[in-house]
Amino acid sequence: MLDTGLLIIRVIIGLLMVGHGAQKLFGMFGGYGIKGTAGWLESIGMKPGVLMAVGAGAAELIGGALFAAGFVTWLGAVLLIGTMLVAIVKVHGANGLWSTSNGYEYNLVLIAVLLGVALTGAGDYSIDALIQ
Repeated sequence: MLDTGLLIIRVIIGLLMVGHGAQKLFGMFGGYGIKGTAGWLESIGMKPGVLMAVGAGAAELIGGALFAAGFVTWLGAVLLIGTMLVAIVKVHGANGLWSTSNGYEYNLVLIAVLLGVALTGAGDYSIDALIQ
């Protein structure tokens, strides 16, 4: 049951983060693509915007794919935790904890789950388990 639980957590969170990366990089799923994301990032002081947009989108896309597949799961978690920490520092932190005030509650929940899975291991239903 533990391995099934880890699989569900990895796949749902990983694929949602792949979607966030695809929004930033390709404008999919209602996203703004590199140009739109770059403009927003520059508006909050993250320059150069295009480089930041590509970096954030790639970290979410690659990190999410690694995490979902359970392949070098710790690296996928690190990439995703990094994006969540930047989101807290640059966007949500000043708003306090609660999501109802655009705070960092959701980012913190994701960090906890990502770190928990990275420390626990991806489980038997993962590429990591197959190559050990």
